[in-house]
Amino acid sequence: MPKTVLTVDDSPSIRRMIAMTLQEAGYSVIEAVDGKDGLDKALSNPVDAIITDQNMPNLDGLGFIRALRQHPQGKGVPIVVLSTDSAEDLKAQAREAGALGWMVKPFTQDKLLAVIKKVAG
Repeated sequence: MPKTVLTVDDSPSIRRMIAMTLQEAGYSVIEAVDGKDGLDKALSNPVDAIITDQNMPNLDGLGFIRALRQHPQGKGVPIVVLSTDSAEDLKAQAREAGALGWMVKPFTQDKLLAVIKKVAG
């Protein structure tokens, strides 16, 4: 049974690149277009890990993480933030909200896979 990763990003090209990278490595991928869509999908599908952007319409990455952690099914899921933003205070807020890690865009496929293997297995 392949591990399922939810990718939450308002950029179709980023979502496609993440999905292709993970699918080639044998993961199943669910795509969401923003934090609100991501929350709906995370709560209605069992996922093994989540990659979320920070800056998105409707609900940003931090808001998404905080909202997801309020639900029982969002408690233990590893979340990695993938963002162009690398401000230390944002990273600290993300950790407090429940993110496991932070990756800065642009990312390499190898780095993305290494992080997902570490958090999702």
